[in-house]
Amino acid sequence: MPTYEATLRFTADLQHLTPAQRRRFRRVVLDAFVPDLRTGRQFRPGLRIKGVRCAPGVYELTWAGNGRATWVYGTERIGGEPHVIWLRIGTHHILSAP
Repeated sequence: MPTYEATLRFTADLQHLTPAQRRRFRRVVLDAFVPDLRTGRQFRPGLRIKGVRCAPGVYELTWAGNGRATWVYGTERIGGEPHVIWLRIGTHHILSAP
């Protein structure tokens, strides 16, 4: 099972989302992102995962029409399992400071 952690900035951003937005993000992560991480293959196109141009090593995940979250891979906590560090969440504007 992939592991994760969240930065303080991510946690603060998360509090600014509506309950419906938080549910949507959680559903996308549990139903699509985590299963794709487990396979070790490419992410499904619907997640629109790509690198953030102005921040090498940072990735962007689209969880709604204007919903974005940024993350990086961290050091594995469990051998062979990816570890994700969530950096920011919100609308497209978070990409100016991922």
